[in-house]
Parts: sequence; C-alpha cells; structure tokens
Amino acid sequence: MTYPPSGSAAPPGAPVRPTPTMPAVPPQEGPPPEPAAAAPRRTAWAEGTDRLRAAATTEPGRLRIIGAVLALLVVAFGAVTTWQMTERSTAADDVLRRSQPLSADAAAIYRSLADANTAASSGFLAGGQEPAAVRDRYERDIERASQKLATAAAAAGSDSSSATAVGKLNKLLPQYTGLIERARANNRQGLPLGGAYLRYANDKMQTQMLPAAEKLYKAENARLNSDYGNAKPYPWFAISLGVLALAALVWAQRRNYRRTNRVFNHGLLAATAATSVVLLWLVVGHTFARSGLDESYDHGVRSLNVLNDARISSLKARGDENLTLVSRGAETTEVAGETEDKFDVSYRAQMKRLGGAESGLLGRAADLADDPDGERPVAEAAKNVGVWKDRHKEARSSDDSGDYQGALDKVIGSRNDRGAQPTGECFDNVDAALDRALVHEQQEFKRAAKDGRGAMTGLPVGAAVLAVLGAAGAVLGIGRRLSEYR
Repeated sequence: MTYPPSGSAAPPGAPVRPTPTMPAVPPQEGPPPEPAAAAPRRTAWAEGTDRLRAAATTEPGRLRIIGAVLALLVVAFGAVTTWQMTERSTAADDVLRRSQPLSADAAAIYRSLADANTAASSGFLAGGQEPAAVRDRYERDIERASQKLATAAAAAGSDSSSATAVGKLNKLLPQYTGLIERARANNRQGLPLGGAYLRYANDKMQTQMLPAAEKLYKAENARLNSDYGNAKPYPWFAISLGVLALAALVWAQRRNYRRTNRVFNHGLLAATAATSVVLLWLVVGHTFARSGLDESYDHGVRSLNVLNDARISSLKARGDENLTLVSRGAETTEVAGETEDKFDVSYRAQMKRLGGAESGLLGRAADLADDPDGERPVAEAAKNVGVWKDRHKEARSSDDSGDYQGALDKVIGSRNDRGAQPTGECFDNVDAALDRALVHEQQEFKRAAKDGRGAMTGLPVGAAVLAVLGAAGAVLGIGRRLSEYR
C-alpha cells in the first residue's frame, strides 16, 4: 500500500503549478485637496466707495459728485429753514392769538372777582336798599368771571396748574355768591349778622379765590413767556447751512471758470441766486420779526402786566376801605406793637403799592408808556389816587372821632357831603383811567405782534420752493458741463 508523500514538495512527474499571487492593488491617490477659501464678499458700502473713488479720477465723475453735493446742501438748507421757521412762526402766532389773550382773560378773571367783592361791600354800606347801579355792577362782574373761567377751562388742556386753579374757582364762586346773598338778606332786615356774612365772604375771596386767580394768571403768563422764547431765537442752524451752501456754490463756479474760462454757468448762477434769496429772506425776515416781538413785549406785555397789577391794587384798596366801615373795628391786627384795624392796614399797604406819578406801580406804568395816548390815562389815575388818599384821611378822621355817618358820606357819597368828592368817585376815576390805559396798551401789543408775525409770513413755504429750484439749477448746471464730455 502506497502513501502519498508528505510535505509540500510536488510528487515526481507532477506538473509544477505557479504559486498564486495577490492581485496588484492600483496606486491610491492621497486625500482630496481642500477647496481654496472663497474671497470674502464685499459690502455695498465698500463697492460704492471704490466706484466713487474711481469716478473721482475722471472729470465727469468729479462733476457728478460736485452736482450731488451741491443739490444736497441746497435741499438741506431749504428743509432746515422750513422746519425752524415753521416752529418760530407757530410760536409767534400763539403769542398773538392764544397765550396773550389767555393771559388777558386770566387778568380779567382776577379783576372781575376783586371788583365784584368791592361792589358787594359798597352796596352793603348803602344800607338795606342797595343802589341798582351797584347791584348791576356786581352781577356783571360775576357773569364776566364765569364766562372767562369757561374760556380758561377750555384752554387749560394738560396744564395741571391752570386746570387746578380753574377747578377751584368754579367750586368757590357759587359759595361766595351764596354768602353775599345771605349778607344782603340780613342787611335788609337790619341784622348785624349781615356784616359777619360779608366779612366771611370777603375772607373767602381774599384767602382762596384771589390767590387761585393769581395762580392762573401766573401760569398763563408763563405760557406767554414760553411762546416768546420759542419765537425769538435766531435759526442759527439754518443760517449756517445757508452760508455753507452758498460757499460751495461759489467754489463750484470758480472751479468751473478756472477749468473752462467761462464766466457764467446759468444753472449754478440760478442756484446761487435762489440760495442767496432764501438766506437774505431768512436773516432779514427773522430780524424784523424779532424786532416786532420785542416791541410787543416791551411796550405791550410789560405795560399790560403793570397796569393789571395797578388796577388790582386799586380794587383791593377800595374793598378794604369799605370793609373798614363794615367791620367797625371788629377785626384788628398788631402793627409795631399797636392794635389797628385789619382792613385799614391792608388799605394802606395796597395804596403804597399803587403809588403815584413817580413811585409804585403807577410810576412804573408811566415810565413804560411810550406815547402821549398811553401817558395821559396813567397821569390821570395818579392824580385821582392823590385825591383819594386825602379824602380817605378825612374819612378816617371822622370815623375815629365817632362820626360814623360823616365817614360814610366821605366814602360812598351823600346828599350831606355834596361839596367834596367821595372816595368812591375817586376810585371810579382811577379804575376808568387804568381801563383806558389797558385798552391802549392792548392795541399797541396787537399792532407790534402782528408786525412780528407778518415778517415770517410765507418764509417756510418760500424757502422750500426756492431750495427745490436751487437744487434743480445746480443739477442742470453740472449737467450742462457733463454734456460736453459726450
């Protein structure tokens, strides 16, 4: 039995087979190369800057840039002028039509309340049968105060101080008139309780109503001053832009002349003319407007304020004079260690404040009056104040000596004292003279304020129109130069 040979050798005679080999692996490529980083995308601003820089290297490009800048400056000048002058024109219009009339209404409320209080005390002194003229005067004052309060309430708006004052007066006015009616009813019956009601009503007027009316008056005056402050400042921003635009236009025309030897460019010349007109109109117009507003304040508002204060002092003095006789020493106060009648002390204080031709409120009013029509009524008021003081001293002398009826005759007038002018007539003359002065100064204010407001008329719209025309002229002028390169 034979066995196959062991081992790896092939048996004899067996064909030799080639040794199997592994197939060749084709050469492998390395990792794919990373893609090149993309260039960062440029911003529109950078591209625009490059284009502008490239355009600036050529004369047509420079001309386009110059035209754009000139048009932009002229339009900006017109827009800022329109904006600033619209604000100032609106403020000037408010001075004329809103804030000063409201200030005058607030003063009228104060005067009406003070005069009503004076009329009530005068009627009380006349006895149970109150004179019809005095009664009518009181009712007219109350009606006028009510009407002016309604106007003030509508105009107060969001002004909390004015609204609060108006609300307080609307609440207190019916209470005051109720006390006056009780005083009259008791006075007709000859009851002394009427004097107590009258003093209580006067106290409510002096300590609550008149301070509220004064607060309203001050708030409206503050609003008036604010409107003046908004209307008067020079529009420096607009003026600066106008000077810059004009300088740029002059430079562009000089550049054009030096490069082309042409004296005029019609478009740029038109733009320069339009800009010059707006700038001149702006400066001159606002200067005239400011002058008119200054005059309306110096010769109108200041005089009105002083005259209103003078009239109020005279009204308070007259009311205190009447209440001196009504109270008959029931209310006193300490002055330099001595006991004196409260109302007579207040009377003297108000008359001192009122002053005369060379002192006090009347002296200031005389200094502010700038023409004979304003000086005459102030001088007449000062003259009657002097007579009033003299007659009051006589009345106090009679009262202090126990002659109450004689004092009463010197205060309200009587058949027994025909030869001399009662203090009531003196007060009426002072009040009438101050009223004429107020009417004159109000007319002076309106005239000057209208002149100031009129100097701004048409400026905002005119500036806008001329600026557009000027910008168009600048663009057309540059376009004319560009056409030479085509």
